[in-house]
Amino acid sequence: MVNFIVALSPNWEEFLERLADEHDIDVGKVIGGLCDWAFSLPEYKAQFEAWLDRAYPPRGQMEDNARSKGEEASEREEQRQTEREEEGHEDRNYSEDKQ
Repeated sequence: MVNFIVALSPNWEEFLERLADEHDIDVGKVIGGLCDWAFSLPEYKAQFEAWLDRAYPPRGQMEDNARSKGEEASEREEQRQTEREEEGHEDRNYSEDKQ
């Protein structure tokens, strides 16, 4: 068995400690039992992994997402710049036509 240090929100900490006290067992066994139950079926594991990927993207994916967002922002800015230049050309052409 591997020992982990786990940070829990105060609500969960109180709840799990109360359960451990009521059953006169170590809170680590309660958390271990919770994990055993939560991951007892392959689809539960898959659901948890999908949630974790959405909530906390895997290493590398976060950088890819940031890079992709940066590229999208650059493309949008480039498009805006092109549109401004085209509007400037149209305004200039319109002014020249009036003369």
